Amino acid sequence: MGVLTRDAILKAADLATETVAVPEWGGEVIVRAMRGTERDAFEIALFEGEGDARKFSGENVRAKLLVRCLVDDKGERLFADTDVKALGEHNAAVLDRLYDVAQRLSGIGKKDLDGAVKN
Repeated sequence: MGVLTRDAILKAADLATETVAVPEWGGEVIVRAMRGTERDAFEIALFEGEGDARKFSGENVRAKLLVRCLVDDKGERLFADTDVKALGEHNAAVLDRLYDVAQRLSGIGKKDLDGAVKN
């Protein structure tokens, strides 16, 4: 393994995916690891308010992650950020199962969420 070049890094296909059966929805979905920009947007979405009044909000946290991680067979997102509320209205057990996969693929652990709460 050698030292990587800029081009090699930018061409790297490093977004892992996993296909998950969702019998409750009648099929399968593809869960993809978040891009860096998506992770930043996800972390920002975990807070409400402005300035010093900004505080952590765990509301719809599963849907906030999943709108960024559920993709089609070309790797394009199925949902827009504005779909959070609608997706959050679905079966909690399904969302939780998919959330666990999205967390794992995106490298989000309990320490990351605990850190968000403390900030």
